[in-house]
Amino acid sequence: MSLFKARDWWSTILGEKEEFDQGCLCVGDVDNSGSGQDKIIVGSYMGYLRIFNPHPVKPGDGVQPEDLLLEVQLREPILQVEVGKFVSGTEGLHLAVLHCRKLCVYTVSGTLGTVEHGNQYQIKLMYEHHLQRTACNMTYGPFGGVKGRDLICIQSMDGMLMLFEQESYAFGRFLPGFLLPGPLTYSSRTDSFITVSSCQQVESYKYQVLAFATDADERQETEQQKLSSGKRLAVDWVLNIGEQALDICVVSFNQAVSSVFVLGERNFFCLKDNGQIRFMKKLDYSPSCFIPYCSVKEGTINTLVGNHNKILNVYQDVTLKWAAQLPHIPVSVRVANLQGLKGVIVTLSDDGHLQCSYLGTDPSVFQAPRVDSREINYEEFDAEMKKLQKSIKEATKIQDILPKSEKHRKLIVTAEVLPDLDAESQAIDSEVKAEAVPSVTVKVTIESRVTAQKPNLVVCVQAPLAVTCDQFFLDDLEPDASETVVLSVFLKGNCAPSELEGNCVVSYNTPTEFNPEGVLSVAQCNFRLPLRLVCFPAQPSKAANHKLTIDTNKPPISFLTIFPDFVDPSGDDQANALGFQFLTGSKTTLLASKTSQRYRIQSDQLEDLWLITKELILRLEEHFKKQNCKDFACTFSGSIPLQEYFELIDQHFELRLNAEKFQELLSERAVQFRAIERRLLTRFKDKTPAPLQHLDTLLEGTFREVIALADAAEENQANMFRALTKLKSATHLVITLISLWQKLSADQVAILEATFLPLAEDTQELGWEEAVDAAISYLLRTCLSKSSKEQALNLSSELCMPKDTSRLKKNITVFCDRLAKGGRLSLSTDSATQQAAVMPGGCTTIPESDLEERPVIPGYTAKFPTHRQVAKQKSKPGLSEDAAEEEKP
Repeated sequence: MSLFKARDWWSTILGEKEEFDQGCLCVGDVDNSGSGQDKIIVGSYMGYLRIFNPHPVKPGDGVQPEDLLLEVQLREPILQVEVGKFVSGTEGLHLAVLHCRKLCVYTVSGTLGTVEHGNQYQIKLMYEHHLQRTACNMTYGPFGGVKGRDLICIQSMDGMLMLFEQESYAFGRFLPGFLLPGPLTYSSRTDSFITVSSCQQVESYKYQVLAFATDADERQETEQQKLSSGKRLAVDWVLNIGEQALDICVVSFNQAVSSVFVLGERNFFCLKDNGQIRFMKKLDYSPSCFIPYCSVKEGTINTLVGNHNKILNVYQDVTLKWAAQLPHIPVSVRVANLQGLKGVIVTLSDDGHLQCSYLGTDPSVFQAPRVDSREINYEEFDAEMKKLQKSIKEATKIQDILPKSEKHRKLIVTAEVLPDLDAESQAIDSEVKAEAVPSVTVKVTIESRVTAQKPNLVVCVQAPLAVTCDQFFLDDLEPDASETVVLSVFLKGNCAPSELEGNCVVSYNTPTEFNPEGVLSVAQCNFRLPLRLVCFPAQPSKAANHKLTIDTNKPPISFLTIFPDFVDPSGDDQANALGFQFLTGSKTTLLASKTSQRYRIQSDQLEDLWLITKELILRLEEHFKKQNCKDFACTFSGSIPLQEYFELIDQHFELRLNAEKFQELLSERAVQFRAIERRLLTRFKDKTPAPLQHLDTLLEGTFREVIALADAAEENQANMFRALTKLKSATHLVITLISLWQKLSADQVAILEATFLPLAEDTQELGWEEAVDAAISYLLRTCLSKSSKEQALNLSSELCMPKDTSRLKKNITVFCDRLAKGGRLSLSTDSATQQAAVMPGGCTTIPESDLEERPVIPGYTAKFPTHRQVAKQKSKPGLSEDAAEEEKP
């Protein structure tokens, strides 16, 4: 914020909803009055041309009707306006107006008024040029050193410089290496055109070189002819400024040397005529426009620089001399002589705010009102200080960040899943190929005990599950108010989910005494979806590729009791055998032993066992909990299906490798496609293009290859998501079997889940394999280590995609082996050291070479000793660990 404001001398608003830019403003004695008074000429993108001659009665007056000399609509957008000697046979000033496809030159004349309405002004078209190319900007000057007249040079959008000798077209030249147009100006001292290319380089081209170069309208010669004829357009000098340029200006004053000023995005440069830098100034703001003008100090140049902070800065070379606040962001600035007042600053904004101002010295300083003196009440201040300290102390308590119980919560979120499926399915855009895709309704209730501002509810479920609406923006809740939201959940992807759980999160602001805007708080809850959402009853199957047996310590329960939603009460055969048909097509069978306390789950796919196994354990626990039975437990004494688990890992990793190959192929084809495009564009830009030599056929073929590769990569991405979902299901199953086998506590199961189910999203940069391998390696070197030597090994800090999965599979095998020999999971380094010393089973240190090179036998299912076998081996004196291993049945 500047201390001083630019003093308003005269201002007005131009039109309604009109747009203006850098070239839409110029000043000059366009009506050739001879008084030396400048007029303000403004053109807009709506095609309106306005000429002003402001003469306020006192500074700050608004526009008067007689200030507007002329207003006319030219029906085409006005890109730039300039005043110069553009008509042959006279040295009077004329107005040049640049449109997109036309250049018009007008004469502005006034008729002396004889009534109170004043003088009348009109414009007359002297000549016009219709352009073959879309114009971008123009510059003018005495090209070639002509006397008494100005020529015009127009830069087109495709890089052609079109030069006009007043009423006639002279020639056109293409700039070499052109991509996008930049600012353009003319230096009369060196007779050259200066522009800034898209390569962020200031380039200078001599007029004589342009005149004798190959005509852009003539047939292009071969490269050999160009090299031998010497007619190629060569640049005079080049300077790399490292940023795009907003504007460029050439100044030459009597007391200062001729200089080229370039305004960049973060710097402005002052260059000599030969392209060498005289000085540069780094700007700490984003500039919008600038103009150099004559300085009172010899050898220096003043520069006005406007920025997007509505500040107009005045520099003397690189020294900031003044800063003034403007009421708008200027896009163009000029210095004019108006009504005998020299040095009036004329600024124009992009929305049409035109202002004439001067740099005043009256500071706009806010003066605070006088406050009545009063006696200080120290006791009141002391009480307020104690109250604030108490509030700060309560807010910084760690244990109070999360409420201890539901009674202390300010906002409670509950989610109720309706017991029955929706009568009319709410599934949207489901990829499942089943006849009907069911959905279930979830009611989310938000109860607030305090004022909750801007509550935002987000409902999350694991893909391939989806919700009809996942985000709700609610109105503010008053104390003891509630809000209910209803949504539906359904299976969208064509694969079984790895979890049937969802999560509701509400973020809201609670206003406090010291923060009226509110403190951000979060409340959340989980909900469990029914198994009927992803499968339905089917006939049991006797044969299956994968079978698991869960042991319990209680007699088997009839399926009529624990699975009432899947059995028919009239069918007696379903009491001990039950079939589950997934919507994706696979089938799983659940069997209960009639003589033993066992349940068997079997299926053709390993991952399909997970949801049924989890549902069985949960329903058994709920059943015995209702019976007030507290000693119910499930165990697993079978083999961990590691080999089948490894096959799912290999499938997912192979798809990741395919994705990497598709990415490389797409990159190669894209490079080839762009190279062909460049060659075609070069030939199309020729006036008489040469034969395409089947480049169009090659372009079409490359395009088809890019589309085919993109489709294949997209299909591979979908397959990789399905493979990851299957891998997650199998991982959940392996974690459950290990926890039942080793009777792990809840904390140890949490460590196991954090190891095999990382929260990081599976991507090409960081995938499931490397994340799990790093976690297992950490556990093997800490809590599951067998010597201090292993603990001293450093883990690699960089995670990258491995070449294969052999190391991961070996680490998983060793991990299960050490758990079988009595290892216990813990994140404490002290317990890891103690465990390494007293690990049961007589474990000896396994060399790292064995850990890295142990082969995985195809078709092998890992078998690990149970606690009973370990205790039996320990009771045999004189037997080493190897001998105990050989004696196992």
